[in-house]
Amino acid sequence: MMRQTLDEGLPLLGLDLPEETRQKLCDFARAVVKQNEVMNLTAITEDDQVAKLHLLDSLTVAAAADLKGKTLIDVGCGAGFPGVPLAIACPDTRVTLLDSLGKRMKWLEEILPRLDVSARCITARAEEAAGEYRESFDYATSRAVARLNILLELTAPYVKVGGAVLAMKGSAAREELAECAGAVKKLGLKLEDVKEYPIDGASHAVIVLRKVSSTPKQYPRRYAKIKQSPL
Repeated sequence: MMRQTLDEGLPLLGLDLPEETRQKLCDFARAVVKQNEVMNLTAITEDDQVAKLHLLDSLTVAAAADLKGKTLIDVGCGAGFPGVPLAIACPDTRVTLLDSLGKRMKWLEEILPRLDVSARCITARAEEAAGEYRESFDYATSRAVARLNILLELTAPYVKVGGAVLAMKGSAAREELAECAGAVKKLGLKLEDVKEYPIDGASHAVIVLRKVSSTPKQYPRRYAKIKQSPL
């Protein structure tokens, strides 16, 4: 059922992936569901829902931007979405997975080589790792981490000028975008596009924000501060 749902959903994203890649995507998703029995990774465990809400949802990023030969960081990757499906679907993209939960990252470090998936795993808080990896990626992406005005302060510092933040959002994408015009400007970003993809009758959006100038050094602030007074 998972594979069938994946196969049916790919054309709607304008993607055509090789047989081996589709199989590997399902293998990773099944590994997540299995590990979920002993570790809290996902509330979504039904085959067809996993295909729609984890795999196809993650792949909207590959549909929204040309990742070929680029570097991408998944900020707050959780169980590995969207970063791992992107690493599988775009093997020549250098993917970095970032999350503060050590147990989760340790599991990803163990499972990915077994599935022959190449991605670098970093255990750190987004606002703390930004110093070391500042403006060193073509793309930063994230899903379900925070509202857009908070999310942009956590992701923009990682992106080099000329690159883009690819923010994954649901049906409230434009509403969230409207409330963070100030943040977009302050962080050196410029709205390029909002790409929407229908998955299971719901809109899955990728907001493409181009980095047009360096993010000022004072960002990101401490998380408590970001949350307390979003840009």
